Amino acid sequence: MRIVVITGLSGAGRRSAAHTMEDLGWYVVDNVPATLLPALVRDLLGRQLSRLAVVLDVRSRSDLEDLPNVLRELAPIAEAPLIVYLEADDAVIVRRQESNRRPLPLQGDGTLLDGIQSERWMLSTLRAAADLVLDTSSLTVHQLQDRLRAAFLDDGDAAVKVTVMSFGFKYGLPLDADLVLDVRFLPNPHWVPELRPQTGASRAVGDFVVGQPLARRFLDGVRPVAKTLAEGYASEGKHLVELAVGCTGGKHRSVAMAIAIGRLLEEEGLAVTVIHRDMGRE
Repeated sequence: MRIVVITGLSGAGRRSAAHTMEDLGWYVVDNVPATLLPALVRDLLGRQLSRLAVVLDVRSRSDLEDLPNVLRELAPIAEAPLIVYLEADDAVIVRRQESNRRPLPLQGDGTLLDGIQSERWMLSTLRAAADLVLDTSSLTVHQLQDRLRAAFLDDGDAAVKVTVMSFGFKYGLPLDADLVLDVRFLPNPHWVPELRPQTGASRAVGDFVVGQPLARRFLDGVRPVAKTLAEGYASEGKHLVELAVGCTGGKHRSVAMAIAIGRLLEEEGLAVTVIHRDMGRE
């Protein structure tokens, strides 16, 4: 059995993540008590189901303390679960909760901020153990879906799944990246009139960016670093790795270089997905 645990803060997108996993063909169970997981896994295996996504949150807080023991009990019948942790800025969660007019589970008689801080504290151990941390503060539902598809669609039995994401620094750093690469030192196609309307996904822009001598030297340096990073994470049991490649606006240089990095990592035998966070935002 392959298991993904979806957890994180209320208002950070757990329900959207669960729907996406269901669309990808996973059997999804929301808010199951952690202590019932072994029985659930055995039942699903008996029904020839092999992929389970479980949503755990502070509503089952009494069971979170038992989770390490539960995971040990699962070891003979399931792969080590992958933990996906969703979070967002306090202000974003407050805005989302106020729009749906629902209190947080740990809010009690306090404020929304009190409830958020209580959740952060209670889930801090799970966050530290997470294989994939997604900050959804600036993500749309569709972008969250893309991130999850990149991590779990057709990943097969690959020891490590690498996501290479292009982004624009002017839209903010991707806080959940394991490694951030800055390619703003390369000549900018924005200043070439015939290339400006195109994106880094076009052949003309790609050839212009990757054809720069500095770009080739940069790629030659990235290959061993990224491969070592992936191998190191695999040895530590971390199966999802995210490399972020940034330029000013996320339209030209970062897109072209993310595509090039994805190709060279595939040549190294890694399972790679390339996504573009900010392309089209300008």
